[in-house]
Amino acid sequence: MLIVLAKAQVGEGAMEAAKAAIADMVAASNAEEGCIEYTFTQDMLQPGIIHIVEKWQDEAALAAHFATPHMAAFGAAIAGLDFKVIEALKFPTDDGSPVM
Repeated sequence: MLIVLAKAQVGEGAMEAAKAAIADMVAASNAEEGCIEYTFTQDMLQPGIIHIVEKWQDEAALAAHFATPHMAAFGAAIAGLDFKVIEALKFPTDDGSPVM
């Protein structure tokens, strides 16, 4: 399994404009074969920060994700907005286990 943790900086006023594109991206990504989880969350203490958490079955599933039409559509939708990914890291891992 791969876990992807990313962070984006979204300018004032761009958050509302980005929400529809984010909703479409999340729905389409979660429907992809090999996607275990795909979510965007807004930081509670820094309103202009979005955290993106992704879980993929393997490297091939992640590579296929980057080639999807909805990934291109998302890129086009945010291109004119003040939306900048400031960090994106992937971590190979096992399936994990409960914390408690």
